[in-house]
This record gives sequence, C-alpha cells and structure tokens, in this order.
Amino acid sequence: MKKHIYIYSPSGAVRDKAAFKRGVARLKTLGHEVEIDAAALASHLRFAGDDDTRLAAIHRAAASGADVALITRGGYGLTRLLPRINYKALGKAIDKGTQFVGMSDFTALQMAVLAKTGKVTWAGPALCEGFGADDKADAADGHGPGQSLGPDDIMEACFDDMITGQGEGAGWRQLREAAPAATSSGAEKSRSPRASRTFTVKHAPLWGGNLAVLSSLVGTPFLPQIKGGILFLEDVAEHPYSIERMLTQLLHAGILGAQKAIVLGQFTEYRLVPHDKGFKLQTVVNWLRSQVKMPVLTNLPFGHVPTKVLLPVGAHVELAVDGRDAFLLWGHHH
Repeated sequence: MKKHIYIYSPSGAVRDKAAFKRGVARLKTLGHEVEIDAAALASHLRFAGDDDTRLAAIHRAAASGADVALITRGGYGLTRLLPRINYKALGKAIDKGTQFVGMSDFTALQMAVLAKTGKVTWAGPALCEGFGADDKADAADGHGPGQSLGPDDIMEACFDDMITGQGEGAGWRQLREAAPAATSSGAEKSRSPRASRTFTVKHAPLWGGNLAVLSSLVGTPFLPQIKGGILFLEDVAEHPYSIERMLTQLLHAGILGAQKAIVLGQFTEYRLVPHDKGFKLQTVVNWLRSQVKMPVLTNLPFGHVPTKVLLPVGAHVELAVDGRDAFLLWGHHH
C-alpha cells in the first residue's frame, strides 16, 4: 500500500550520505512516496542544522500531512528543543493519521509528546540505520564477502504492519539464564528469573526507549508520569556499570517501582575490561531483579540492532509471558 513518508532530521547531522540515499531508494522501492525535508541534510556543529532549523523541521513534519514522519538518524539534539516544540500541532498531526517513527535520541521527543499530549508515537527504525543498511557486508563482519544484507526483513515487515494498521503485537524469546549467584550480602538470590513462569499484564501503557535519553529527562516536565506501565529500555555503547547507574537513577526517582513490568531490549557495542572482574550485563539484570518486585524481562528485539520490532509508545498493551516466551499485544491502532 503506497504511503506518504516525510523524512526529516531533528537530531544529529546525517554523516553517512550513502546510507541516506539507500534508505530513500529503499522506501521508494517498497512503493512509498518519499518527501524529503528541505533541511534534512543540513549541518551545524554536530547537529542537523542549528536549533531553529531543526525545530522548524519538526513542525514541517507535523504539517506535512504524511502518513509517516521518519527521522534520518538519532545522535543528540532533541532535548535542547523540547521547551520550544508546538505539542498541540504534533498532537493534531497524530490525530489526523501521521505516525511519528524513530529511536535513540528520538526517545526525548516521544516522551515529551506522551507527557504533553498523551498521543501514541512509534519506536522503530531511523532512515539511515534501518532502511539505509548496506547491501554488502565485509568478510570481517562474519557474513562472507559480498553477501547481500540490506534492510532487515523483520524490521521491514513490522514497519509495513505499522503503516497499514495491521500490527497486532510482537513476540520473542527471552535469554536463557542461570539462576543468579548470591552476592556477599545474599541480596541477589532473592529473585530468580524463573520466579514468575507464566503471567499476564493487561491494559498497561507501553513506554520507554533509549535509557540514557530517558534518564536525562528525570525531573523535567518532559518525562511522562506513568504508573502501572510496561517500561522498555535499550542502549548502545554504554558499559554495564553505566547502564546500572542510569537504572539506579530511575529506581531512586520512584519510576521503576511504579511499573508493572520492565522489558529490557538490546544493549550493544560496549566493551568489558579486565578490572570488571566478572561484572557484566547479566550482573546488572540480576541486581535489578533484586531491587524491584515486578518482573524484569530480557531480549526484546529492539535497540541499535538490525532486527527490531516497532512499538506503539503510549498505547495500552497486554504483556503475556509463558516461561521464556513473551508477547506484547496491542491489536489494531487504526
């Protein structure tokens, strides 16, 4: 089904022009009409244009009448703009059918839109990293030289489900985990990942996104006050101790304790060092489970990875878990 997709740059400058071109070409190949914002390739310092330029781009995207407003990339820059955004205009655009899609730094805008309007946006790919993925892989990537890759099939199928209003949910299998070893305090042996084998959370608001961006909004009017929600989190290039520190901030701010479930997505591109002495991402998961009463799920296919589902941020969803199998269900949103 042909849709009108508006491409704009609210955060970092597009550095990979080839990925940008591939992404636009891919969307056209899929049969969509692609409109590119006048400032999509603008550059100022590390940003896609100065603050006024990027602010205007967001408002043009809202006024475009497009079916989808898709960011080119994340990076950094949206938190600078949050006090100046016309949320009423974005809310009206969403009501008229524009789906705002993105991830990473885009989490800032998604949280602000949810806080100010209560409207649903979509956590999903950006143009360059998603649709602009290279068709060829180097041998060093482990795929063999010249093997075709390109945009991920599952991501594209989920995008198509979203754009046609057919998406009803996402299912995945959690990581296989050993029971956590007790610490010297014995605190971590209190909650095994198998403490709750089968359960359902019904009609809970789904929210979250990039952990670093989310934690930077604590204490601001741009973080929605969600109680009884399902909080999903992902991040890139953050060491497990940094992930734990940000989770600690959300814990001490009372945000984690107010949720019905925490769903961890993909945490990628970090490097452990010898003096970690066994401190790793699973250590953080075990620690988190020892601190909260609600279930903590793992391995949601979302984050800075090719294979990712699209998630309706702000929608009321159902979470169903049976052993390692987990499902987020939201039915039709059109």
